[in-house]
Amino acid sequence: MAGLWRSYQALMTRYPWTLQIITAGSLVGAGDVISQQLIERRGLANHSVKRTAKMMCIGFFFVGPVVGGWYKVLDKLVTGGTKSAAMKKMLLDQVGFAPCFLGAFLGISGALNGLTVEENVAKLKRDYKDALISNYFLWPPVQMANFYFVPLHHRLAVVQIVAVVWNSYLSWKANKM
Repeated sequence: MAGLWRSYQALMTRYPWTLQIITAGSLVGAGDVISQQLIERRGLANHSVKRTAKMMCIGFFFVGPVVGGWYKVLDKLVTGGTKSAAMKKMLLDQVGFAPCFLGAFLGISGALNGLTVEENVAKLKRDYKDALISNYFLWPPVQMANFYFVPLHHRLAVVQIVAVVWNSYLSWKANKM
């Protein structure tokens, strides 16, 4: 395990942006597999590989770049590693970024699932508030610890590891018709 961590660290040093995006896509995909198998109890025979691929694409092309970029912006907006700076980052993240990100995530997944604009809007009206409330139960303490203890180049990975559970929930929510 220590060897894997050292390899990850070395790759993160050489290819931080690429590795963050690959990590995000892989873990969003893992969240979908968990959603289909443990939450929805589809079984392997009924597992939708197409759905997992769509969720991984959202991770690769939306979650990884957007969240990774956001952390860079946030570090420029609020400098320092104090508890006060971590609190400011968490508040900006949860009040400014999270609501927009969540709406975009649900909207993108609806579009990839073939929903019409009207169906997607109806789905957002139905699911967004519940998802945002759930977000506020999980993410503020995670982000406080993340912003206070974790170096910038590891924040997306930490978030995505915690997000395997969150991604399972989001995948279930996004794909519940």
